[in-house]
Amino acid sequence: MAEFLDSHAHLASEAFDPDRGDVISRAREAGAAAVICIGESLDAASRASGIAAANRGFVWHTAGIHPHDAADFDAARDIPGIREHVVEHGAVAVGECGLDYHYDHSPREQQRRALDAQLALAAELNAPIVLHTREAEPDTRAMLQGAGSAGIRGVLHCYTGSAELAVTGLQAGWYVSFSGIITFRKWTDLELLRMVPADRILVESDSPYLAPVPNRGKRNEPAWVSHTLARLAEVRGVPVDELGRQVVGNARDLFGLAMPPAGGLD
Repeated sequence: MAEFLDSHAHLASEAFDPDRGDVISRAREAGAAAVICIGESLDAASRASGIAAANRGFVWHTAGIHPHDAADFDAARDIPGIREHVVEHGAVAVGECGLDYHYDHSPREQQRRALDAQLALAAELNAPIVLHTREAEPDTRAMLQGAGSAGIRGVLHCYTGSAELAVTGLQAGWYVSFSGIITFRKWTDLELLRMVPADRILVESDSPYLAPVPNRGKRNEPAWVSHTLARLAEVRGVPVDELGRQVVGNARDLFGLAMPPAGGLD
């Protein structure tokens, strides 16, 4: 059984309300060393904080404002709320935040404004960013270049973008995280999976969404990151347990997790 770390799970989602404890237990049994529970709104962050507190040392949480909700972003309310989570409640990153020009649920200018404010907060707190980007590569590229210059680190989560954008992120000191999408038949960009350096690669569930093969179409959960890890190891031509230890160490380093060195599982 290979060890792994789920770097992005929406465990606070109501989809897990009936059996959240069982979901967390299955993650442990499948080899998860930890799970990062995403707070994509202040409400979600509060729920995520409670889940992390109840599973201390295994679940950590984040706090941010998703680009879909940027139309309602209020810096005077939201930035202090995110800051409180990081400073007082142990949130390990700012986010999920970013740019989504596919759905455009919020006007693009307001998405950029919300992202800029969260980047500034991350710089102030020396906290990493969890970034959502979809069909917004020019603006994301410019943001990454600025973030790199400012010393802001983060992760391009659930990455499905171009190799060029990934390189921009890597050059800025960022990490790239892959989800169950890479197990889908439609995923053909194997070179992208190979090009990310071993010390910058992460894996995630993005649960309850994007369940990997062989569970595609079901409610996703962190335990199934094992399938994503196995596919990634296969494409990269490395032992799955070696890659598992690597992604655990990478996530520990990015998020500053107080946990044993990777490889601690029996």
